[in-house]
Amino acid sequence: MQDEQPTFKVTDRRLFNADGTPRDLPPEESPETAAAAPTSAPEPAKATISSAEHEVEAPPQPSEESDDDEELDGAQDPASFVNFLMSIASNAASALGMMEHPVTHQREVDLQLGKHWIDVLGMLQKKTQGNLTKQEQQLVEGLLSDLRMQYVSLANAPQKARTFSGKDITGGK
Repeated sequence: MQDEQPTFKVTDRRLFNADGTPRDLPPEESPETAAAAPTSAPEPAKATISSAEHEVEAPPQPSEESDDDEELDGAQDPASFVNFLMSIASNAASALGMMEHPVTHQREVDLQLGKHWIDVLGMLQKKTQGNLTKQEQQLVEGLLSDLRMQYVSLANAPQKARTFSGKDITGGK
């Protein structure tokens, strides 16, 4: 047993020399040949295939990271649930001064209207609980948390006393 030592062949596959110049690759080491070599190599016997190799061949399971990157189902459909949520959230954001009014191009704050739209989103969250996809649930929770934080910050802000000037009394003349 001690007389039988395995022989190893070490192949330098680096494409550059130590000084940074491109290295001349022999034909058997070229990337094109290396890619073709595994297909021409003899396959191991089927009896030696381990269960770990079977797991690699299984279709990949969707991960949480891939769910975040994918587009929501029906996001392009104007009558989708996602667009319905975004419409309500846009109304709330506009009422809380987070967006410009589309016609007047001014940011106006209407706390009562903003609270109404936040309550509508909260009601939808309760009524659809357990029936939403993970992405839809995250969207609803994110919208509600952002809008509620904006509402609380505006509701707790000190009210600015209105100051009058001479223009207010004379009608701007």
